[in-house]
Formats: sequence, C-alpha cells, structure tokens
Amino acid sequence: MSSEEKLKNAKAFLEAGKVEDGRKVLFDVLKDDPKNVAALLMLGGAYFYEEMFAEAEMVYEQLILLEPGSGILSVALFNTLWKHGRHDEAVEEVRRFVAVADKVKEQETLKKYAELMENIKNQE
Repeated sequence: MSSEEKLKNAKAFLEAGKVEDGRKVLFDVLKDDPKNVAALLMLGGAYFYEEMFAEAEMVYEQLILLEPGSGILSVALFNTLWKHGRHDEAVEEVRRFVAVADKVKEQETLKKYAELMENIKNQE
C-alpha cells in the first residue's frame, strides 16, 4: 500500500473517531518516511484535538524544522501552546514566524497574527 493510500486510510479512521487506529497508520507512514509533512500534520492535529498538547507540540516543532516559514505550521504550534496555557511561548512563536516568513507568500497569516497581537496587547 502506498503512503498516499495509507494517509487516506488514516484520515478515514480519524474522521470516524477511531483516533488510535488513525495514529497507528500515521506511525506506519512515518516509519518509512519520517519527514512526511501530511502524516505529521495529521498526527499533530489528532493529538491537538485529543488535548494531548505536549505530543502535538513535539510534532509541530518537527514540522517547523522542516518548513520554518510555513504559516499553517506556525499557527498550529501557536494554537497548541496557547491552549496549553503557555501564552508567552505562543507569542514567541509569532515573533519567530514573523522573522522568517516570506512576507508575500504568508501575507494572510501575517495579517491575522498582527490582529491577534493587537488583541493581546489591548487585553493587557
């Protein structure tokens, strides 16, 4: 079975609420291809939605090492840290992303982060 087929199976398991089965399939994909971005994203999302924030953080940090300027990955790590109550670290992730992001390609993420930072500042 190809990685693509395994990812489809994992997605079906996750969507059906069979999270453990979905994670097993994702681990199988990652065993053969540890840098498979789609598998890592799905795994991080599964951990996040189960409120397993430490595990989600580890996965998202791996992804950011692979793609440091990716807005979707930065937002995933930010949300994980924020939900875990680690607000200062979440804000640091915004700063890290802003420093490395392609300002044209990631314009939408940068705009959302600017609004978010303004809201945080106004709440202080």
